[in-house]
Amino acid sequence: MQLEDLQVVLTVAEFRSITAAATALDMHTATASAAVKRVEATLGAELFVRTTRRLRLSSAGERYLPECEKAMQMLERAKQNMRDDQDDIDGEIRIALSSDLGRNLVAPWLDEFMATNPKVTLRSHISDSNIDFYRDSVDMALRYGSPSDSSMYGFKICDVPRLLCATPDYLKEYGTPDQPNDLLSHNALLYQLQDTLQDTWKFSDEKQDYKIKLKGNRASNDGDLVRRWCASGSGLAIKSCLDMAPDLLSGTVINVMPEYKPTSTELWLICPSRQSITPSVRQLRDLFREKTESILNQLSSKGILD
Repeated sequence: MQLEDLQVVLTVAEFRSITAAATALDMHTATASAAVKRVEATLGAELFVRTTRRLRLSSAGERYLPECEKAMQMLERAKQNMRDDQDDIDGEIRIALSSDLGRNLVAPWLDEFMATNPKVTLRSHISDSNIDFYRDSVDMALRYGSPSDSSMYGFKICDVPRLLCATPDYLKEYGTPDQPNDLLSHNALLYQLQDTLQDTWKFSDEKQDYKIKLKGNRASNDGDLVRRWCASGSGLAIKSCLDMAPDLLSGTVINVMPEYKPTSTELWLICPSRQSITPSVRQLRDLFREKTESILNQLSSKGILD
């Protein structure tokens, strides 16, 4: 009995359809049907009850397939453990990165990773748009926010405070806001996700929450451009402290109204399936955690973060 045939049978059981299983496995329906017949012939029992409209598990299928699935999972774990024991990391890394984080922080980290693992090749996808793992041909994505799709697998890298930032020169010319309503007289540098302009900023202190709808003369769907505008003194922006870390540490920009905190976020390394969590993914996870922890500690030691 071939493992490939067993995988076909398990997929048919999942979709309750040979045609749907064949589509999911990228094979002809006749090929999938033949695989099911071979397994049934080897077992001497029918695993499915077929009617003109639907397909369901037979009593033999109900007994056999759960055990078969467990065996396949054990085999996959054994293969993964074997890969984890191998010292050499090779192959292609296809990773999606947000524009600001990817260009200004993660790119040097990946250079370091590749220097340590010279057999690795890299394909990076830089965009602030939502990632479709299959359309965009990537194996992992480093993204702000926890996975919204329960079928995805991911590793939380760190919690990420977001800060209201501006340059000292901008604040000297236009004044420093003391509380959220003061922002109404300032120029907001706005981020646009798809067709949604994020012009309502939210803050909280120890007593209450604030929601302020702002106006500004600049907006972009590229987070890196919003950061550049902020660092050049064009207005105020709410940004991840990681994105702004080099500017914050150098004093190019400062944390404005620190007692009023914008909603924080999280940084995650996300994969489309458990099978895609390779040794490379695990090593990158550990590297990203080490690097972001170092940055957050530097920001805390300088009093930029509480």
